Amino acid sequence: MAYQTINPYTNEVVKTYDNATTDQIEQALTTGDALYHQWRHEPVSSRAASLHKIAALLREHKDELAKIATIDMGKLLSESQGEVELCAMIADYYADHGAELLAPTPISTQATGDAEIEKQATGVLMLVEPWNFPYYQIMRVFAPNYMVGNPMILKHASNTPGSAAAFAKIVEEAGAPAGSLTNLFLNYDQVSDIIADPRIQGVALTGSKRGGQAVAKAAGANLKKSSMELGGSDAFVVLADADIDEAVNLAWRVRLYNAGQVCTSSKRFIVAADVYDDFLAKLKERFAKLVPGDPMDPQTTLAPMNSKRAKEKLQDQVDRAIAGGATVAYGNEPIDLPGQFFQPTILTDIDQDNPLFYEEMFGPVAQVFKVDSEQAAIDLANNSELGLGGIVFAGTAAHGKAVAQQIETGMVFVNTFLSSLPELPFGGVKGSGYGRELSSLGLMAFVNEKLVVTAQKPDYDNGAGGLVVL
Repeated sequence: MAYQTINPYTNEVVKTYDNATTDQIEQALTTGDALYHQWRHEPVSSRAASLHKIAALLREHKDELAKIATIDMGKLLSESQGEVELCAMIADYYADHGAELLAPTPISTQATGDAEIEKQATGVLMLVEPWNFPYYQIMRVFAPNYMVGNPMILKHASNTPGSAAAFAKIVEEAGAPAGSLTNLFLNYDQVSDIIADPRIQGVALTGSKRGGQAVAKAAGANLKKSSMELGGSDAFVVLADADIDEAVNLAWRVRLYNAGQVCTSSKRFIVAADVYDDFLAKLKERFAKLVPGDPMDPQTTLAPMNSKRAKEKLQDQVDRAIAGGATVAYGNEPIDLPGQFFQPTILTDIDQDNPLFYEEMFGPVAQVFKVDSEQAAIDLANNSELGLGGIVFAGTAAHGKAVAQQIETGMVFVNTFLSSLPELPFGGVKGSGYGRELSSLGLMAFVNEKLVVTAQKPDYDNGAGGLVVL
């Protein structure tokens, strides 16, 4: 694959990057493995200062980094700036809390002596990350594992090489040792070879189902632990007692943020019949107000999609949905601009026989469904091959929570947007993958939770008159 930055707004090739050589890969593995063994003799707390420095540098260079991301993949500059700030928050969180969370956990036991679970690093990790949040996706895995003491090799998306290089430069400038994060422009054959190397002890991937299956297969064949975040087709459930103005004000934002290219953005709007017409009419009004244009311009409210390929894939999905019986309630018209713009679109009348019923539509397209009962809403929300996140909008928090508890996903938010914060675990179930990132759960994703039992003197009797033999 060719690593290129092609500005999605101007369609211009900004820069092309060479793939990593065999020698560069070997150097990355050697350096990372040596650093892993070095870090085993250093306290976790010794890495906190440099992680705080990374956060400080991110904030200091926020505008510059935001422009790089926007040129790489097209998102609004304000959204890129927010992404950089979120990365700094994640770095600070693990710098502040990592040592405490990684402290040994004592266990009350009948065994002779004191027992505890020690949390130790496991070795070099392979990171495979996507383009839609080119800094945040890295930081979700980098910050916790930097504190743990697991060096990392990064393979970023082929259309965001500028962001990958910029992130790695920040890590280097912060004084992190060589090998902490090595960015390599790799093809998937090279990724498989790296995973097979005995110095690699884990694989973290965020991406498509197809990419996840390939990488998980390579990890499984080599008995390497892996975590997979594979996208979602999240439901936004609007109950009959919901405030429709508030629901719509949230709905259009969560669907169109980052031009709809978010794994956790609501894609299926499941609306109670009593409020369906009102919801749909007001959602159309909000979609119609979006202003496409230069993502660097603060007046622009609709950014281009990340690439020509992504736009063409989404158009094909919409066309197939329509051919399968869906109705275009709004949109699906060309935008007369040179960039990779896709008009925000609303589809209705998508039944289970429609070829797009189970597909994730990764762009500014909303699917709106009408349901006649609360149970029907829950059943439709759960009738998905994916299970990442979701939102429930109800008249009261208690009502919304009661429904949210029945949704089969890794995350559900009630009467608010689905947010990503360093203290909140991120991940899904079913076809959305496995494992968690962020929070204490993400910190432990690639940790050796090792049992250590320490007796003050030898005792070979189990207390019942017999020798313990396993």
